[in-house]
Amino acid sequence: MIESERSRRAMASVEAHVRGFFTGHVITVDDYDLGPGRRDAVPALKILTVSPGPRADSWAYVTAGCWSTAETDGHGLEFLLTAPVRDERFADLLAMTAYYHAHHHLDVQHSLPVGEPWLPGSHCDHLLISLPYLHGPDLERCPLPDGHARILWVLPVTAAEMAYRREHGHEALEQLFDEHAIVPTDPRRPSVA
Repeated sequence: MIESERSRRAMASVEAHVRGFFTGHVITVDDYDLGPGRRDAVPALKILTVSPGPRADSWAYVTAGCWSTAETDGHGLEFLLTAPVRDERFADLLAMTAYYHAHHHLDVQHSLPVGEPWLPGSHCDHLLISLPYLHGPDLERCPLPDGHARILWVLPVTAAEMAYRREHGHEALEQLFDEHAIVPTDPRRPSVA
């Protein structure tokens, strides 16, 4: 099977998995072109936009197409971002994550700077790659015809939280998130560190 057909089948499986998990939600799928000079990094990137519904009261944005950029033996990653509203900005953040992943092979506990707040007025200007705690392992594990994809959560965090993680470790930061019962979709949430 040629590589593009393999990638097409993987993307179709990711879309079917997301649609099955978010049954009852309105889901749209959009091609996302990273533009000249970046297009080849994730050539067939799609962003699935999931409306609030029975599973979640927030918006969800999910990549389809990252899997093929850094897969090993049929196993790769896709990314999920949850948000308080529908806004193209979130698709842009996921596309930035996809491009970064193509070159740096992100995984759980990795992070990347955004360079600005994820939303105006927010203190969160970094993205932390984490397990999809809001949705659980049923969303995380996505079977594919030639392997599987893990759908990981892209969590907006603050520079202070990233500094805390460097000093105390990832588990300590996640414990702070739990202790403070953060609302991850709240753009104005205070830093826990």
